[in-house]
Amino acid sequence: MFVTLAGLLALVGAVAAAYYFAMRPVTLRIAVGPANSEDVKVVQTLTQAFVPARSQIRLRPMQTDGAKASAQALAEGKADLAIIRGDLDVPKNAQAVATLRKNVVVLWVPTAGNVKGKKAAPKITKIVQLAGRRIGVVGRTEANVNLLKLILQQYGVDPAKVEIVQFPAHEAAEAIRNQKADAYLAAGPVNSKITADAIAASTRDGGVPTFLAIDSARAIAQNHPVYEASEIPAGAFGGSSARPEEEIKTISFSHHIVARKGLPEATVATFTRQLFAVRQTLKTDFPLAAQIETPDTDKDAVLPVHPGAAAYVDGEEKTFFERYGDFIWWGLMGLSAMGSAGAWFAGYLKKDERHNNSTLRERLLDMIATARRSDSTEELDQMQTEADDILRDTLRCFEHGTIEEGSLTAFNIALDQFHNAVADRKAVLMNMPQSLQRASAQFRAAGTL
Repeated sequence: MFVTLAGLLALVGAVAAAYYFAMRPVTLRIAVGPANSEDVKVVQTLTQAFVPARSQIRLRPMQTDGAKASAQALAEGKADLAIIRGDLDVPKNAQAVATLRKNVVVLWVPTAGNVKGKKAAPKITKIVQLAGRRIGVVGRTEANVNLLKLILQQYGVDPAKVEIVQFPAHEAAEAIRNQKADAYLAAGPVNSKITADAIAASTRDGGVPTFLAIDSARAIAQNHPVYEASEIPAGAFGGSSARPEEEIKTISFSHHIVARKGLPEATVATFTRQLFAVRQTLKTDFPLAAQIETPDTDKDAVLPVHPGAAAYVDGEEKTFFERYGDFIWWGLMGLSAMGSAGAWFAGYLKKDERHNNSTLRERLLDMIATARRSDSTEELDQMQTEADDILRDTLRCFEHGTIEEGSLTAFNIALDQFHNAVADRKAVLMNMPQSLQRASAQFRAAGTL
């Protein structure tokens, strides 16, 4: 009974420990950068939102120099999650968890000002006219420069014949007002404040900048799957006059939240569930959170999805018992097998002790017959002493579990019979003359009685 109780308590403890370790909060390192970027603000907001809700997943931001450095941190195993650009080299161990946002490419030419109250016609109206021009790129990342070169090559413009100048995001508006370039490129969300401010700085004397459409967006997307053909809605950048005045074709790319390939499926599924649950509560105060989308779960997706994120998106997320039910079942089977093996081994070890006790019980039965024929009280006393030793050994075997209660009952019956035989024989000997007792003993010794 005690062994069974101990086994049950051990099983309950093992299940409780497994549940505790499975459900305790897990802290994930997420690489994001550069400093003061929108990505960093989103991650900081998510980090704070995960804490008060007693979430199973917590975030620990790791600030980097940019998306490329974040991808490198994930590749080296220094981070569990990372915010990366889809058009950069994606680490081999990266799997998509969510699409943080989609960025559109904006190419425009500032207004030239008014001449005698008339708006001057823009000198550049098509991408092919950028040859020999100076083009300003908003942002310090080299990825935007490479993106510009890709667009120029699509239109047959040699990037070597174009002067490319980069401006930090916070200096872009001032550089545009000072006419540092003939045309500009920016990449960011449609509602990006950085892009909107840069376009507003391009407006002079009430004129409207000229937006250059990327009509070959589908061809670029076909040749480079990390990009998608997209459109910029009319009036997306505000202003008294709609900027742009009509829908503009362009290309877009995504910023992804990716997870390290070796991260447990259950952990990523829980993070994905929390992410989209928090998004609903944050999008009112933090509009960028509303742009978070589920990843592409198709098998031929450009960026493969993590199985944990796919399980959440497809509604196949496993419960605790679905994840660990097999372990619990096999654990029960293992405990049962171990208990059976232990019982057999314990019985095997006590085999000799049971055999010895059985021999002693047979000796006690023989002593009953001997006591009834005994002619000496001294012999009866010796057998009584031997019977006491047999009793002591039998009780010890019972305490050790060597013999069962039924065997002990049978031994008690035999012991009572022995005591009765001794008592009866002593009574007979006490009433027999001494001379007759000696003669009986002699005859018995001679084998004639």
